[in-house]
Amino acid sequence: MSDHSGKIVVVTGAAGTLGRAATEYFANAGATLALLDVAAIDGPHYARQCDLTDADACREAVAAIATDVGPIDVLANIAGGFAMGEAVHETSADTWRHMMDLNAHTVLNMARAVVPGMLERRSGRIVNVGAPPGNHGVAQLGAYSVSKGAVIRLTEAMAAELREQGINVNCVLPTIIDTPPNREAMPDADFDKWVKPEALAKVIGFLASSDADPIHGAALPVSGLS
Repeated sequence: MSDHSGKIVVVTGAAGTLGRAATEYFANAGATLALLDVAAIDGPHYARQCDLTDADACREAVAAIATDVGPIDVLANIAGGFAMGEAVHETSADTWRHMMDLNAHTVLNMARAVVPGMLERRSGRIVNVGAPPGNHGVAQLGAYSVSKGAVIRLTEAMAAELREQGINVNCVLPTIIDTPPNREAMPDADFDKWVKPEALAKVIGFLASSDADPIHGAALPVSGLS
């Protein structure tokens, strides 16, 4: 486990399965947590409800964290979503907007809110969550593929812009994560081959640590056995 003692870590999408796993990982690694999600979050850590698709709400939440908790050292952009079933020519405006909002705009909105503070201190770590379909189009996953592709390209662009300023930006590309909704959707699958949330949280924690100092703009596959 990487050491995050004394670090203030923001986890978005903290109410979800991966968000909870990341929260537990960083807490065990000594970090102080600030949790954001559109849903209410109970527990011992600082938490705020925030619509991460709303740029103003993100700025307000980050300003509150800076006041109530302190300057942000690590941003784990875990919020996101998945949808499939429509061919590209059948993709509705609502589906397109929903995927771009959940996956791309959440990353962009949090970057706008968090990066200025990191630039002032010339220090910071940002880890985003992409997906393998972001690297190539997949049938019935057009909108999702584009939105996750945007996450990867944003990661690369931010890394190129910020690496000389002491800020590392990378992303992980998990395949199917072993979550209750995925098990319900695919009950006949071999769950042992899926990526465990706790294992993915460890990879995120590594990229957010000083051990990953030389790594900039990586899109790291985390595929388990799937």
